Amino acid sequence: MSGIENSGGQAGEGRVKNAILIAGPTASGKSALALDLAERSGGVIVNTDSMQGYSVLDVLTARPSAAELARVPHFLYGHVHPSVAYSTGAWLRDVTKLIEDGTFSERPDGTFSERPDGTFSERPVIFVGGTGLYFRALAEGISDMPEIPPAIRDRWRYELKEQGAARLHSILLREDSAVAMQLNPTDSQRIVRALEVLDASGRSIAEWQAARGRPLIDRDSARFMVIEPDRAELVERIEARFDWMLDKGALDEVKRLVALGLDPDLPAMKAIGVRELQAAMAGQMGFPEAIERAKIATRQYAKRQATWFRHQLGPEWQRLHPSDGAALPV
Repeated sequence: MSGIENSGGQAGEGRVKNAILIAGPTASGKSALALDLAERSGGVIVNTDSMQGYSVLDVLTARPSAAELARVPHFLYGHVHPSVAYSTGAWLRDVTKLIEDGTFSERPDGTFSERPDGTFSERPVIFVGGTGLYFRALAEGISDMPEIPPAIRDRWRYELKEQGAARLHSILLREDSAVAMQLNPTDSQRIVRALEVLDASGRSIAEWQAARGRPLIDRDSARFMVIEPDRAELVERIEARFDWMLDKGALDEVKRLVALGLDPDLPAMKAIGVRELQAAMAGQMGFPEAIERAKIATRQYAKRQATWFRHQLGPEWQRLHPSDGAALPV
């Protein structure tokens, strides 16, 4: 049985008790709320955003600053190299390891708070980010997936580069028609994922997905919050923040990322702003146009996030305006 399915140890049979989950679209102010609650409660913050887990893109993914990181313990920020296609399952395994290592059980001074029954209370754990699938996995569990040997992973990525997504889709159609029929022939990442899982395990990815794991949080004691800013206000915040990113070195980050010579289909290479600024640096468009396109892409992404949260998060999620955060109890 995998670590995700049975994460054992502390935090109540492997589940984090009294967790706080804060979701919201990009630039909505969720990180500031998490920092405020963590400082007031002596808690820790766990990144729940797929892009903020990548290194190199400190500024362009709006990761907390060095000063903010120093104020309270933060985990799973910038710990993944951009050459890695980081997944929801990988993130969940990283959270599981934090639980098993006792990371959430220590007080800031290194001591523990003992309950009358002899067990130890955990530090408040605040999960904050904009990746809906991470929150779903955390609260509901996801199916575990087999480890993919590097040789198999490299093989299918090489085949993708040599033959293209449509050809690999035809291979998948022959080997696993049920899965292939659910995928667009141009969806290269999902096609490759299905093929490598089948190659590594001998089982369809659909079989793996059907076996759901267990949640990592105790839902009964958790607090669920989603930030819902006014649309006009969010647009202003997005535009101001991208200008700030440029001032703080976003262009240099893109240069460092491009210098790695990575596959353009990798998730990190699709971070908003990377392709636009890369095109401007290559002379394919002017910088003003690239900046405007990046801002438009960010607004569109925020709209998709807000729509997902509105339709996918249940009634247990407290809907908040950014200004409501200061009044929240810890």
